[in-house]
Amino acid sequence: MLFFLISCFSFSFILLSNKSSLSPMKSSEWRLLLSSCFWKDLSSWLQKGISFYQVPMIIKKKMMMMSLGSSKKPENNVVVEEEDENKKICLLDLPELTLECIFEKLSPDGLCNMSAVCSSLRDMCTSDHLWEKHMKHKWGRLIGDAAYREWQWHIASKKRETLINQTKHNGFFRSLYGLIRPKFDQKTTTTTCLPYDSIMACYVSLESGKFWFPAQVYNRENGNIGFMLSCYDAQLSYDSRTDTFLARYSPHGRRTIEENIAWDRLRAPPIDTPAHVLHISDSLNDLKPSDHIEIQWRRNKEFPYGWWYGVVGHLDSCDRIENHCRCHYSDMVILEFNQYPAGSRWRQTTINRKDHREVGNEADGFYGGIRKLYKEKEISMWKSLRPSQIHE
Repeated sequence: MLFFLISCFSFSFILLSNKSSLSPMKSSEWRLLLSSCFWKDLSSWLQKGISFYQVPMIIKKKMMMMSLGSSKKPENNVVVEEEDENKKICLLDLPELTLECIFEKLSPDGLCNMSAVCSSLRDMCTSDHLWEKHMKHKWGRLIGDAAYREWQWHIASKKRETLINQTKHNGFFRSLYGLIRPKFDQKTTTTTCLPYDSIMACYVSLESGKFWFPAQVYNRENGNIGFMLSCYDAQLSYDSRTDTFLARYSPHGRRTIEENIAWDRLRAPPIDTPAHVLHISDSLNDLKPSDHIEIQWRRNKEFPYGWWYGVVGHLDSCDRIENHCRCHYSDMVILEFNQYPAGSRWRQTTINRKDHREVGNEADGFYGGIRKLYKEKEISMWKSLRPSQIHE
């Protein structure tokens, strides 16, 4: 190809230099031969051939200069073309706002994978505002105030464990300096682990099942008649392989561990009352027939309370006609648990709205605080758990 190129130029030069010695040509043929379009097409064709056969760059530059017909402009274009060919696009060269939009579209797995690429991407992909959306979407319904406090204790224990380990290996004063050194000094070192107090760390701990968090389980020991329409406190661990939970209940009772608990049997504690503490009822004066309630109940005083679903019933003296009903004016309130048959000792109980405290005995158990249900979502949840038939 190079030989053909040299020959072509030599022939053209001889042709032009001996123009008078050649046989006469038509004026139109000469105009075609000497026209810039002819040379532009020829150089374009040769340039394609050069690119195909990988002729050295110096020849390619010369041909581009001929095709453009300028001595200065082609050199600039050649340099720009070479720079464009050699330039590589990097993700970090994108504007920060563009990167944020990309990261907001990533799944949690995508953010985790991206954060492992380099330190710059790790800082961006582990930021709280990106993980807050994922946390709320998947875990917002279960992670309440109690679980948040548990996570803070978990963070504190991890930091304390890290400090103890550093003290053992490095000495106390060196470890103390590592905690109080200025921020500009800390920036000189590369962080290789995820911060304990980040939202991403909480999400990953939940997904891995390493973080046991407090929540409540509907119908403990699923299918057991003795816990029908109840909700008990438990410590939960997530199993991502089965998308279910493992629950650890209070050590008192027949079973302390339950497996394969589905999402729809769980809730965050609606009120901040520990399982062994009597709830202070604040809605007793509002109770009237057909109201939906939850009441604390435990088998004996060593057991934790569970929350049991019931409805407010009519007094025996009431004719149950709405316009004539005066039950809400009485100090005594009838609570009914319709999952049990009529005549069962668990079917009904009576409380005093003016002086309510824990009441009961070792045979029937002990009834504690009451909370009235106002939200339709809570009521609908209990109704969906109601058994299709009454159990003895």
